[in-house]
Amino acid sequence: MNLPTQVTLCEVGLRDGLQNEKTLFPTQRKLFLTQKLMEAGFTVIEPGSFMSPKAVPQLADTDELYRQVGESKAELRALIANLKGVERAAACGCKKVKLNVSASRAHNLANLNKTPQESMEGFAPCAQVAKAAGIALSGSISMPFASPWEAEIPLEDVIAIVETYLSLGVEEISLSDTSGMAVPNQVYRMCTQMQQRYPQVTWWMHFHNTRGLGIANLMAAMEAGVTRFDTSFAGLGGCPFVPGAAGNIATEDVIYLLDRMGVSTGIDMDMVMEIGRQVTQWVEHPTESYLLRAGTGLL
Repeated sequence: MNLPTQVTLCEVGLRDGLQNEKTLFPTQRKLFLTQKLMEAGFTVIEPGSFMSPKAVPQLADTDELYRQVGESKAELRALIANLKGVERAAACGCKKVKLNVSASRAHNLANLNKTPQESMEGFAPCAQVAKAAGIALSGSISMPFASPWEAEIPLEDVIAIVETYLSLGVEEISLSDTSGMAVPNQVYRMCTQMQQRYPQVTWWMHFHNTRGLGIANLMAAMEAGVTRFDTSFAGLGGCPFVPGAAGNIATEDVIYLLDRMGVSTGIDMDMVMEIGRQVTQWVEHPTESYLLRAGTGLL
């Protein structure tokens, strides 16, 4: 198998994981989790988003969380959708933000009340303000593989978004399978094509496990040479605007897989399991983590 020797994981449980939960986590609990994740070895964490508090009340305190975290050795990035998000990030000390647009027109309208083109037209002011404030900028593309509304997404639509990001100087891009509809051969093909076409881009992959294919898709992406992945503690997550959305691939499941295959993450498995168990108690419902149900099976 064509596997890397090392990968980088970004823990997105505090953002993607909590945005779909009925239980609202207080800021101090989020701060505790952020610190625990850094202790476990995560070098990239997504603690929240600067979306409308009315649309995503679970993340309304992201500004305060950044203020309380303060300076950090880990890269703490936040999801944004517009200029207001950049301004909030600058005000609370956030050093990196991630623009987001969906390749699915229907999803973008449901999520942001804009067409993909309208979203992209608003990115230039975001990039200007971020640069002036010393904030690093990355980008993500939701539903680059398929959508519940349009079925398979044309590759040309994904390429158009990538070209827009590159025109703004954004060279770190995430492909986010928000609907969990991707399949491994499709992932392998797109990852291969994108890396060949845009070798200057740092690629991240973000898989939801809605149809049980998240781990298989991660394997396909690694076979294609991608080494950066988003995961979520306890397998929490899901988009409030996607029918039947399920969580991200569980952090502990991914680390177990990689550890067993000799692929280094630099993250402490025991600490991740402890975090996952604690989060499961707080959300008060079963989660999508296989490891939290079955354990490692190892002595």
